[in-house]
Amino acid sequence: MAETTPTAEPTRRDFLFIATGATAAIGVAAVAWPFVAQLAPDAEVIAAGAPIEVDLSPIAEGQIVRVFWRDALIFVRHRTAEEIEAAQQTPLSDLIDPEPDADRVVEGREQWLIIYGNCTHLGCVPLDFQGQYRGWFCPCHGSVFDTSGRVRVGPAPINLPLPPYEFVDDTTIIIGEEA
Repeated sequence: MAETTPTAEPTRRDFLFIATGATAAIGVAAVAWPFVAQLAPDAEVIAAGAPIEVDLSPIAEGQIVRVFWRDALIFVRHRTAEEIEAAQQTPLSDLIDPEPDADRVVEGREQWLIIYGNCTHLGCVPLDFQGQYRGWFCPCHGSVFDTSGRVRVGPAPINLPLPPYEFVDDTTIIIGEEA
């Protein structure tokens, strides 16, 4: 009697095993996806103030970047040496809301100014690099802020406020962490 050797060619049964396995894998992934997705914070949690991380490395010197935290506009400004010096040399008697530049930045990282981006008069969004102090100018009512976000001219009663933030390292900040 002659022996038969199994063939290496795929059969219909092999195809059915592979198709069934692939369908089962896709089904398991489809069922698991909602469970994995629920682990991420939802929009309400983020809007309620979940901290955000900002990478400072792509922000060039002299550039301002806008980010949002708790539905509030935040300006992140990489100040030049000239802007820092001008802000530090400003006499406090020239300011409507006297505050030294050193109180508005982190010591050793004076090039980074992180402030809320709404005018303290009526909440308008001031324009960057405008006004006689090259800080911000509010076109609605004429308030002028310097490169430290301090009000210099106009109806705004106080400086642009500082959000809670902290440096993680030289190129990363977290806005929203209560230090």
